[in-house]
Amino acid sequence: MPKLVDLTEQQVLALAISNEEEDGRIYADLGQLIADDYPDSAQIFFEMAAEEDAHRRHLIDLYMKRFGSHIPLVRRQDIAGFPARRPAWQLKSRSIDTIRDQARQMEQDAARFYREAAGRCTDAEARLLLGDLAAEEDRHTQTADRIARENLPDDKRETEDEAARRRLVLQVVQPGLVGLMDGSVSTLAPVFAAALASHNPHEAFLVGLAASVGAGISMGFAEALSDDGRLSGRGAPLLRGVICGLMTTSGGILHTLPFLIHDFRVAFAVAMIAVLFELMLISWIRWRYQDTPFGSAVVQIVLGGALVFAAGVAIGAS
Repeated sequence: MPKLVDLTEQQVLALAISNEEEDGRIYADLGQLIADDYPDSAQIFFEMAAEEDAHRRHLIDLYMKRFGSHIPLVRRQDIAGFPARRPAWQLKSRSIDTIRDQARQMEQDAARFYREAAGRCTDAEARLLLGDLAAEEDRHTQTADRIARENLPDDKRETEDEAARRRLVLQVVQPGLVGLMDGSVSTLAPVFAAALASHNPHEAFLVGLAASVGAGISMGFAEALSDDGRLSGRGAPLLRGVICGLMTTSGGILHTLPFLIHDFRVAFAVAMIAVLFELMLISWIRWRYQDTPFGSAVVQIVLGGALVFAAGVAIGAS
């Protein structure tokens, strides 16, 4: 595969035209992708697409003056080491900040690549052409920043960031938290009841494993089938189900694993520490993402866990 420095000036210019066409389409696609949820950022991408189209026309005019009307097909994927571009559909599940950053990185990577190629090239005309292309990409980055300042002031960025945060809470944090709470609390009774009834760590482990896996499957199906996410904005049901199921299983497994320890007293003590860690983690998540005062979250979660734990102890000791 040839390197950029192996290309003729005609091929480099054809490559630049191809790059501008592809980047313009990516920016337009990104605008369409986020138009409903982030209209102000979408407007930035539409204007960047217009900028790329203007650059493409300028490069085509320059090419036709020097090499004629036929433009050979030279693509970035045909050149060794050239920065790749991810199409918009591959960014569908990414955050708005990730999409903004990738758009800016596209221009910065291209400018850096052209500049490094110009530094390695010995032909004066090629060095000049590559340097001009690097400057052009730098200008694109400056244009993107200018468009962002005009169309996305701080208040609108904060609004879009808050919308992204709410979407994260609804689609990821909430199903994960529900699963973690169910797995951590609901499995306390069977695990500790089995442990106290048998004083056999292995039997307690098997009970906890069965309860955790069963609860994970049940909660995963329940979450996935609860709604399709279209009206509630809670996202893809399959993803929510997977998140909820895995977190449910994880919540139960965490205080089940200590019963792999052969010494019953040590296993029981470590399991108790694991339970406290789980309850504190749940309280922190509620404080961090659901604006619940940390003290209130701790009291609520610990109270619920203590009731379930007491039920398990009472059953196991009877």
